[in-house]
Amino acid sequence: MKKVHLIGAGPGDIELLTIKAHKLIKEAEVIVFDRLANSKILELAPKCCKFIDVGKTDGHHPVKQDEINKILYTLTNKYDNIVRLKGGDPFVFGRGGEEALYLKNRGIEFDIIPGISSSVAVPAYAGIPITQRGITSSFRVITGHECKKCKSQINWESFKTDETLVFLMGLHNIRKIAKNLIKIGKEVTLPIAVISKGTTSEQIVVVGTLENIVEKAKGLPTPALIVVGNVVNLREELNWFK
Repeated sequence: MKKVHLIGAGPGDIELLTIKAHKLIKEAEVIVFDRLANSKILELAPKCCKFIDVGKTDGHHPVKQDEINKILYTLTNKYDNIVRLKGGDPFVFGRGGEEALYLKNRGIEFDIIPGISSSVAVPAYAGIPITQRGITSSFRVITGHECKKCKSQINWESFKTDETLVFLMGLHNIRKIAKNLIKIGKEVTLPIAVISKGTTSEQIVVVGTLENIVEKAKGLPTPALIVVGNVVNLREELNWFK
């Protein structure tokens, strides 16, 4: 039976790939993959497997999302076992929901294989627990990269609580993020961490405050994740991954 497997590749460390994802990749006839998925994962596929790169970088989308949707649908005319490999988790800013709806509306069977989201894994590899008793009991995951042509859906006023804020794909907007948080009343001394290429051997962590993080984070490569909150201070004691 023809099926598209929407698989989360995890945050970068290949050993964080789930057992179920590993099994399906080893059986794949074709894999449509993103830039954020660890390229070594492709080596797990059969030698006869076909690979289609639809990766995007900031400001450069050689294959538009509508085209990716069409590619997945078209592949079902030729293949039975199709893997759509996405960085992190397909449903956490991965546009997996859009692809699944596109397939459903055309009568194509699919399943969702969750991946470990970078929103929790990357801070953990930086020694930052995003919740901690006595500091914060909640966290929020926010896109750091909204559509420039669309009206913003981020309600900055709702961030006035002490919960941990995790911004994904926000490095190029870090000045805007810091400015908006200060504007709603966050202290300029509030700790903030930027984690580049988290969970990989190239991981870089820069820690600062809302006041100085823009300068400190200059030149960091993407992908990068931003953590805001007092839990960042725990990194001094919990930094285990070097």
